[in-house]
Amino acid sequence: MQTVTSADGTTIAYEREGSGPPLILLHGGSGTRQTWDALRPHLADDFTLVVPDRRGRGDSGDADEYHLDREAADARALVDAVDGDPTVFGHSFGGLVALAAASEADIDRLVLYEPAILVGEHRDDDLADRMRERLDAGDPENAMKLFYRNGAGIPDPERLPFWPDGVNFDLVDTVIRENYAVEGYDLSEDVDVDVPTLLLTGEHGPDHLRDAVFELDERLPESRIAALDGVGHAATDSAPDRVAAEIRAFVRATESRG
Repeated sequence: MQTVTSADGTTIAYEREGSGPPLILLHGGSGTRQTWDALRPHLADDFTLVVPDRRGRGDSGDADEYHLDREAADARALVDAVDGDPTVFGHSFGGLVALAAASEADIDRLVLYEPAILVGEHRDDDLADRMRERLDAGDPENAMKLFYRNGAGIPDPERLPFWPDGVNFDLVDTVIRENYAVEGYDLSEDVDVDVPTLLLTGEHGPDHLRDAVFELDERLPESRIAALDGVGHAATDSAPDRVAAEIRAFVRATESRG
């Protein structure tokens, strides 16, 4: 385990493995660095993987106050800690963090799998409030079910293979604060990101995140979309070989651009 200190003094813990150019993996709202366990073996032969616990979970620290800007600063601290300019891959809320960090980070490229961005009619969502009501009523399990249903587009979360023993119910408060950040984020008309960006989406991903992918593609200066058939929001776990193949192909293509 290694650590880096973010701008506000928070310690961010991460693991490093593999060989090749650096690839930073930023997990989504309900996870920790273990979220990537299915994907890592498919990438470690081609990349040096930098796999952190985002703040407020796992072996990383936290601060009394929370803001998306602090998460973006954490990501930039990780970028500064690696040799060379990395690729940054963010899934779900990790994708929003990666996007927020990218304008001020020395990175080669971005990969975003259904980043947690609300556009159009979805801007009126109040998922965080609804989760808070359930948690305040002493029901963290139903709060997390609501997150999986409405946030990740999984209609029957109790049928997930890791439910309930593998669910991080202790992170419900952290998930709620991040959902408030999602609801408060307004995607700029001109996104200040000038690196090649791969936007991944699953055929069965939630409508609000798929809409965000296509909207983001319109606003980024150098992006492409890869849509994966037959999978949903959790393809990093259910189809890791296909996700890894898309990342490798994207890196090869952008390395050779002239």
